[in-house]
Amino acid sequence: MSDFGILAFGAYVPITRLQRSSIHATNGWFAGGLRGLAKGEKAVANWDEDSVTMAVEAARDALEGLDRATVQRVAIASTTLPFADRQNAGIVKEALNLPDAVGALDVAGSQRAATSALLAALGGHETTLVAAADLTTPKPASEREMTSGDAAAAVLVGTGTPIATLVASHSVTMDFVDHFREAGEAHDYDWEARWVRDEGFARIMNPAIAALLKKAGIEGAAIDHFLVSVAVKGVPEMLAKKAGIGEGAVADTLGANLGHAGAAHALVMFTAALEKAKAGERILLASFGQGCDLLLFEVTGAIGSVKPRIGLSGWLARRIESSNYAKYLFHRGLLPLDRGMRAEHDSKTALTALWRNRKAVLGLVGGRCTKTGTVQFPKSEVSVNANDHAVGTQEDYPLAEVPAKVMTWTADALTYSPDPPSYYGNIDFVGGGRMMTEFTDFAGDALDVGADLRMMFRIKAYDENRGFRRYFWKAAPAF
Repeated sequence: MSDFGILAFGAYVPITRLQRSSIHATNGWFAGGLRGLAKGEKAVANWDEDSVTMAVEAARDALEGLDRATVQRVAIASTTLPFADRQNAGIVKEALNLPDAVGALDVAGSQRAATSALLAALGGHETTLVAAADLTTPKPASEREMTSGDAAAAVLVGTGTPIATLVASHSVTMDFVDHFREAGEAHDYDWEARWVRDEGFARIMNPAIAALLKKAGIEGAAIDHFLVSVAVKGVPEMLAKKAGIGEGAVADTLGANLGHAGAAHALVMFTAALEKAKAGERILLASFGQGCDLLLFEVTGAIGSVKPRIGLSGWLARRIESSNYAKYLFHRGLLPLDRGMRAEHDSKTALTALWRNRKAVLGLVGGRCTKTGTVQFPKSEVSVNANDHAVGTQEDYPLAEVPAKVMTWTADALTYSPDPPSYYGNIDFVGGGRMMTEFTDFAGDALDVGADLRMMFRIKAYDENRGFRRYFWKAAPAF
């Protein structure tokens, strides 16, 4: 058995679940034909989330308990990356507090971006963290709005004791345009669904699957998990029947309670399969976009030795139900509300200060006094120990993975926030260290003194005048 393969996996799903019935209740007068899709719910990111923040959370899930110093390369796959000319994978690297001697790569341009990045990692020899995330902005009253969802996933590829190894792969590339979005545009343009199904999925993927099975020297019946990351109902079953893959092997596309997560969905489904896979089982992962990528994995006996911190099942269980469609539209920039004079301020980022303090700002790295053991944030030359203000004794002390508790909190309804009121206060890290921060993802009256917290990487603010977003860490409810 090869010692190179999938070493770990993780996922992330935003906490809010927008009910599709509330979307249809607003748009049904105009798009009555969408009634059949108005069931279940979709995961929607908060205003302070994007593809980068979601990728960070999925990566943290995958790297739980592992030595991050072993990561040699970071790749992020997405068709909704926030920066066109700033390496998004570099932000992920900083947030994860990885060593500076790490390669980085952004992969975009196709719904196959995640599987293409994964294939590249599996074809190399470095320990590579592959993360994928998508946060789409479909047109209101469109079919895509009903079927899409926001999520992220990550896998670690490298040498060690793999939980799954690549048996065979097969890729086909042809410029079949089922949908498209020009650079700078917010919305996708979709072509007719039946044509895409018959000419695209059937005529491109069926022979490709047959070619992969032939290359691997197995029959379709030998596949235990068949993952087809498309949103069109019935397509996975159609492909499975043609390939001789059993009905029981066709994986849930997660459409009912998550939605289709765009380019990230292939890895999202892959992590879901790895959560329940058993040694010896075969997983066939298929993604579609200007052709298709097919990856056949065999699960090893080490599958039970690696577990994500939370996993896709855990993130799906962490949910707040919402029927506030207007709030979703506002957060996606599709409903221009009067934000008031308090929103009129300049939030220019000092890039020099960001560079000098990038470990603290992006990695949440504080300081620990090597003389007294006192932990503080931010790190400084002088220790905050009340009895010994030692100078020059600070060492780096990462706080992102350290649990915390609420010390004080305030609900501010006067300061502008995209999701009022704005919650902030002081938190106390387990083992020492305190800081003032914003709270996020709390529902109702769950925020209270003593509440358990986990830190999450989020958007701090937008500089709308210059098109720059600032990131920092916020405190969210612990599991």
